[in-house]
Amino acid sequence: MKLHRFLVAALTTLLLMAATPVMLQAQTNGLGGALSQQTGDFLPVEQAYQLEVERTGPQQLRLYWQITDGYYLYQHRFKVKLEDAQGVVGTDIMFPEALLRNDEFFGDVQVYYHQADLNVITERSFDTATLTVTSQGCADAGLCYPPNTETFELFGYDQTIAAAIPLDNGNTAVNTVDSGALGLLAAIGFALLGGLILNAMPCVFPILSLKVLSFATGDPAEHHRHAWWYLGGVVASFVAVAAVLTALQSAGQLIGWGFQLQSPGFVIGLAYLFTAMALSLSGLVHFGGGIMNLGQSLAGQGGVRGSFFTGVLAVVVASPCTAPFMGSALGFALTQPPYIAAMIFTALGVGMAAPMVMLSYSATARRALPKPGPWMERLKELMAFPLYLTAVWLLWVAGKQAGLDTMAAALAGLVLLALGLYLYRGAAWQRALAVIIIVCAVALASVRGDQRETETGGAPGTVPYSAEALLGLRTEGVPVFVDVTADWCITCLANEQAVLFTDSTRKAFEGAGVVYMVADWTDYDPSIGEFVQSHGRNGIPLYVMYPADPKQQPFLLPQLLTSSIIREALARVSQGQ
Repeated sequence: MKLHRFLVAALTTLLLMAATPVMLQAQTNGLGGALSQQTGDFLPVEQAYQLEVERTGPQQLRLYWQITDGYYLYQHRFKVKLEDAQGVVGTDIMFPEALLRNDEFFGDVQVYYHQADLNVITERSFDTATLTVTSQGCADAGLCYPPNTETFELFGYDQTIAAAIPLDNGNTAVNTVDSGALGLLAAIGFALLGGLILNAMPCVFPILSLKVLSFATGDPAEHHRHAWWYLGGVVASFVAVAAVLTALQSAGQLIGWGFQLQSPGFVIGLAYLFTAMALSLSGLVHFGGGIMNLGQSLAGQGGVRGSFFTGVLAVVVASPCTAPFMGSALGFALTQPPYIAAMIFTALGVGMAAPMVMLSYSATARRALPKPGPWMERLKELMAFPLYLTAVWLLWVAGKQAGLDTMAAALAGLVLLALGLYLYRGAAWQRALAVIIIVCAVALASVRGDQRETETGGAPGTVPYSAEALLGLRTEGVPVFVDVTADWCITCLANEQAVLFTDSTRKAFEGAGVVYMVADWTDYDPSIGEFVQSHGRNGIPLYVMYPADPKQQPFLLPQLLTSSIIREALARVSQGQ
């Protein structure tokens, strides 16, 4: 077995094993909720289904929906969560008689037209509590809305229930300009643009720059063939990601783009992969055409396989990045039937691979590339250092997730990996020893510390996110800015260092009286996943600005921030717009 094949097999096994715990957290209460493409004028969800809540007893609630003609609600999509100071209160929903319907998305179901009058029985009495109600419905004309969540504050039985506070109810306001309002063609266009921009992201560019230089020499017909194989690898990988995301979300998992990076094992495996690639570029080991596809190794079937693998690798290393336009497209895709989601993820892959394919067909562009020479070997060696730095960053993320002991074990494994790759160049007995050493390196990657390293405090002027805290601030009439971020999100870190965590921005927030709330999604957190999905997104960064008036809807900021964007958002909140 060649070294590069063994290494790829070992690292792939490690990555799959690392991602398994995240997948196994999935529940069985399906997301469902496929949206059909909007083909006409439809009411906003809060107008199509108007909910009133009444407390009818110490342990009883009444949920009453007034449903507009031509619209209906699914019986099996109602969900209720009640929580007070003592914790979650168990509930049992009493459903009235419903109509049978053969549904395009769910098969034979029971639905409600005109009205839905539900009684909720609680397992114990409660005083002040927070009620979260989720429902989902469709229009006869063809539109199926995503799940809609509304939040209420309940008081004692002898008091009055508060009006609904649109906390986390992004489907009413955000979807009109974001994923819900996107037609299929617009979503595909956004996916193409997002995939195109991914090529310039720092996690992808070092890989692709070397691939581009390989087009400076050789037969143009071979370039065409390799470019199409590269596109096939990119598209196949994106479609595979779509299948996994759709399956997990349909099983109730509140995850989004980059979810695999919430697993420390996957992060460590990615660090090992980057280090192995960097060692190859530095000349310590040689993998041949099967990994990096450099120079004359483009010729032959091995190079074709390498082109396909380079496409797969480009998608893997792109997972920490979310390019502009991607958020809206992904948010739309993952609320669609599987075939629509596959189309949008395919468009994302085509957008990412398009520059490589176009370059292979453009003689003018190829002539513009620098002439081959010794400088190419120097550049190859130089490009190893961004990969080393990326591996360091990934191990830092793993340490933040699972503690210093985990990071130390991973570093020791990294040393063993380098030793194993070095020994593999020798005699047969050295190769056998190298295989054992690499297996030990993979084993060290599975070592976990007792707990995640907890921060002594967030960035100055910020508070941690919780749904309860956000609800309380909105009830008090305090404007709030929610920053959904993660240590593995490169775009998030760039925005924080360049804009959000600067002294000028901190003073701007203080001057406007806006509370800066940080939702850290480095580890899997279903409450943050629900918050992200409620705003029509399936990836981060996500920036949501809540005005002081609870009756006003929140608005989203772009994924790439500037100081002027922040100032304009704060001015909009200050002016009550």
